[in-house]
Amino acid sequence: MDTNKFFQSKTFLIALWGMAGLIIVLAVFRAGMIVGFHKAEFSYAWGENYHRNFAGPQSGYSKSLPRDFDNRNFIGSHGVIGQIIKIDASTLVIRGRDNIEKVVLVTNNTSIQRFRDAIKLSDLKIDDYIVVIGSPNSAGQITAKFIRLVPSPSSMRVPLAPFSPHINI
Repeated sequence: MDTNKFFQSKTFLIALWGMAGLIIVLAVFRAGMIVGFHKAEFSYAWGENYHRNFAGPQSGYSKSLPRDFDNRNFIGSHGVIGQIIKIDASTLVIRGRDNIEKVVLVTNNTSIQRFRDAIKLSDLKIDDYIVVIGSPNSAGQITAKFIRLVPSPSSMRVPLAPFSPHINI
């Protein structure tokens, strides 16, 4: 059989397309394995570093949960209410509940308001009280999406009670 005829034959073209299809299927499968590995690695690292990132109990949550557990040990990771104790170019340090300090990252997308008025980061001052809503990052900081400047607790007529998600009747 002539070599040119073999490379131009229908059998050779079918085998060539079959091999190309198999290579594409294997490449897609490998890409799926890589994505799955990175998702699993992130999930594992997040769980292993939970205390470091979100300042939970030293022994982890599963070892310290009493039978009547009521979320007192959990620290909010999506926001903070408290007093500004440090201001940098795009970072705030807030002293929140139980004197726990949280680092808040302010981005160009962060909305900052005093009552209904939009203000800038430069309008905030040390000792101001703010409410921050955002997303936690792997360094234990909060990337702020919304910041509201609020009156200090001493200027309010009603004393602030600690937040509790449970209502006692």
